[in-house]
Amino acid sequence: MKLLLPLFFWLYPGIAMVQPKDIRSKGVSLFPKKDTGAIIPTRALFLKPEILSSGFIDIVNNGQVNASARFIRLFIGEPGKFAFPLSVYSGVSSNNFQNQQSSGGQMSNEHLVNSFINPLSGLANISIDGILYFKPKKVKITRSGFLYHMGERILTGYKAGILSTPFAGKPINFLSSFGSAGWYFQTGAWEKNNTKNLGVFWLAGRYIFCKTSAKQIKEILPGILTNGFYHGWSLAWGVDINNLVNIKVVFYKYVKRPEIDYSLPIYQFSFNYSLR
Repeated sequence: MKLLLPLFFWLYPGIAMVQPKDIRSKGVSLFPKKDTGAIIPTRALFLKPEILSSGFIDIVNNGQVNASARFIRLFIGEPGKFAFPLSVYSGVSSNNFQNQQSSGGQMSNEHLVNSFINPLSGLANISIDGILYFKPKKVKITRSGFLYHMGERILTGYKAGILSTPFAGKPINFLSSFGSAGWYFQTGAWEKNNTKNLGVFWLAGRYIFCKTSAKQIKEILPGILTNGFYHGWSLAWGVDINNLVNIKVVFYKYVKRPEIDYSLPIYQFSFNYSLR
């Protein structure tokens, strides 16, 4: 069973690459409008629930690969009034392009440096995220807004020590709180000679923080001196055109460097997918 779960998350993005025609080509708004409480048309009753409908594959410059699928997305609050989106992600990570052991023969925890600053990391991730547009009543392609993301996740570390000693290399799961806030801007993007398939090009800048129990980190790395709080910032851009491309590139920079050894800078390349 332990082998089936990672295998599912690695194969699912490939299966999901074929997408139905986007409603954007029919002149419908890029973003869903709020529910007004009106009676739902009969045809809407046949809509599939948004379960395992999207996800991403991340490739980080140190060789780490992350694959995650969004299990479900819900809205909590009053329909047509105040509501916030709640997303549940589940994923797996693998360092297929690098040796998981350090030069001293110990299990490496370098992957945690990327996991701390990446809001979508974790074996399980429950979070609230969204964009508050500055002019929400004017639905158009080019606009900007305030983005936010906060939640809890489960990260995995490996108990430090020479592999020949007891419990060395043992995986330990622990909770980590995170949050981010920043500025978002988007405008249109399309393929040459095909303006009907209109997508978006976006830019974003965020401040990111992460808080983990120092006791939990010391359980993995007994000799570390840390309070478990790390923060930094990121710059990102992406292009999303239906049935053509959906990628993003993110640059991360720590303000307070984690005590775990790692190499700078941190670049992340993501390939997103969605079933609509």
